[in-house]
Amino acid sequence: MKKIVLIVSLIIMAYTAHSQVLITLLLGDKLNSDGLEFGLVGGGNMMNISEMDSKAWDTKWNLGFYFDIRVKNQWYLYTGVLVKSNLGMSNLTADDLTNINATTYINSKGENIEGSYSQKMSYFLVPIMINYHFKNHMSIKFGPQLGLMYKSWVQFDADVEGHDAIFKEYNKDEINKIEAGLALGGAYRLFKGTGWTIGAYYYQGLTNVYKNTNTKNRAFFFEVCIPIGAGDKKAIEK
Repeated sequence: MKKIVLIVSLIIMAYTAHSQVLITLLLGDKLNSDGLEFGLVGGGNMMNISEMDSKAWDTKWNLGFYFDIRVKNQWYLYTGVLVKSNLGMSNLTADDLTNINATTYINSKGENIEGSYSQKMSYFLVPIMINYHFKNHMSIKFGPQLGLMYKSWVQFDADVEGHDAIFKEYNKDEINKIEAGLALGGAYRLFKGTGWTIGAYYYQGLTNVYKNTNTKNRAFFFEVCIPIGAGDKKAIEK
């Protein structure tokens, strides 16, 4: 586990350094403002779909970029795009598979193959949240989050005669492409308000996941915001 964390941290640092050079060349001093912060955001999320027989939560990584734009005093608009993000759930039951018209895999004897089913959905997620910065480097944010689903499938993970097998049944047409909901969370800025920001927020979907069903996405997002070309934050501390 420690090796995985180290590798992921090194990848993020390398990607950040490369991105900072490129973005600085493109935008220059436009990023060097105390009223605007641009950066990369990455982390993980725990996700689930309401009104399903299964109550299990799935976990995935996410990655994107963000803007934190000063509106007035300590009020900011937090937005951006999670370009690599997922919603869904794991451990679907037989009833869940029936309700979403998914395939149940059987062997040559007509018996169910042992394994686990999960709903996987890939989204572009766009937060549009009000972000309030406290003088103690804490912040809270709340507001809508919108999403566009571009890939969806039911995944079956099984052990077939001693071999790990993954089956994907794409069900994009069964899922509503537009996702919308509300989010609420908080964060803390490291290094006395000049470094990375670590935070978390809860998202509750308001639109149905599956067409003609009362099912909603919900997720806990855990994130690290890495500023690139961030401006002077002294005005926040006054």
